[in-house]
Amino acid sequence: MLEIFDIQAGYGQSNVLAGISAAVDKGEVLGIVGPNGTGKTTLIKCIARIIRPSGGRIRIDGIDVCHLSRPALAQKIGYVPQHLPSRFSMSVFETVLTGRRPHAAWRPSKQDIDRTAHVIRQLGLDDLASRDVGELSGGQIQKVLLARALAQEPDYLLLDEPTSSLDLYHQLEVMEMVAALVRQNAMGAIMAMHDLTLAGRFADDLLMMQNGAVFCQGRPTDLLTADTIRAVYGVEAVVHREKGHVFVHPLQCAGRRAVST
Repeated sequence: MLEIFDIQAGYGQSNVLAGISAAVDKGEVLGIVGPNGTGKTTLIKCIARIIRPSGGRIRIDGIDVCHLSRPALAQKIGYVPQHLPSRFSMSVFETVLTGRRPHAAWRPSKQDIDRTAHVIRQLGLDDLASRDVGELSGGQIQKVLLARALAQEPDYLLLDEPTSSLDLYHQLEVMEMVAALVRQNAMGAIMAMHDLTLAGRFADDLLMMQNGAVFCQGRPTDLLTADTIRAVYGVEAVVHREKGHVFVHPLQCAGRRAVST
């Protein structure tokens, strides 16, 4: 289990996270939702140790992450950012291969090459293996970033808004792929998400944040209600359930009249 306890963090004199606690087990997806600026990305980066929290602690399978070296942490956690660094110029194969660094010696071994090739096949990237990543579409790049994280063979995946720049087809493709990989490989996943319908469909549990704090957490069917969405997002919405999934349809900003057409 990956557990976070009372995490506090900020930038300079600005405090962003005010004591966040949550947990995710292997084989499950925890979705983190909330308005822009509420601290979702900051929390993901704290767990990945990209940002150092000012308070609280994080444990992975009972071990405090402070006791893990960078390579040891990278064998436990695979981080999937929103975007590639600018001016990134590597082939798809080379990019995915960089995920093997926590396991590799000075030069990649046959095992590293084989694992990279396997992940590329698994995610259907064979035809793109020799292409420069900078030439790919947003959906293709997101799959490459996911493949790089999977090449690490981590126990947990951290995904920072993995569908934010994708069209509807690729949103579903990436989310279905993540959900399947979590189940098949018995990994845990924590995803910062914007789309509440996708969160309701693919997350086993939700952590709903507001102003850097936990507003509520639990099962999507319990949390995603018209009252909760109004309180957290300031939006009137219709919520309905079908075949065990939750669908959220925003209508208008709370307190405003709908414009007649």
